[in-house]
Amino acid sequence: MTPEFSRPERVDTIGDRARAIEIGADEAERAALARRFDLVAIDRLDAQLTVRREGGGITVTGSVAAAVVQACSVTDEPLAVTIDEPVALRFVEALDLGEEVELDEGALDTVEIENGVIDLGEAAAETMALALDPFPRGPGAAAALKAAGVIGEEEVVPFNALTEALKAKLQR
Repeated sequence: MTPEFSRPERVDTIGDRARAIEIGADEAERAALARRFDLVAIDRLDAQLTVRREGGGITVTGSVAAAVVQACSVTDEPLAVTIDEPVALRFVEALDLGEEVELDEGALDTVEIENGVIDLGEAAAETMALALDPFPRGPGAAAALKAAGVIGEEEVVPFNALTEALKAKLQR
């Protein structure tokens, strides 16, 4: 299945020299991605990427910029969100899922090359989605939660304190 925002790059066209690529999602692609990621809207989705063959794979670096509208997870009110997220990916021919790999801070996320093609649009869409707050809260969220009787973390009584309070009442 072709992703909503597909910008395929054939691996055999990517050389050792860095090549800059700019991509942007059109209105139909943004609407389809908004449905996929359960967003109110995606007003803009662009990526400035650099691709090059390096170390047995294809390295993609750059950034993804987006303007999206999410729904508050409490009140459902629309929240405008701006994303400017770095991209650092390594595409490889085959992933060895059985091998344990130690990752350091500078390690790149690794993606498998499919049918001799890497999809920069899908990489940008997934980068955007991963940068989103999974439980966004708007300015009215705290009041709505309080009105519904939900207490905040600062109001939670630790279990030991509760036990001590019960012991004190029983001793009276």
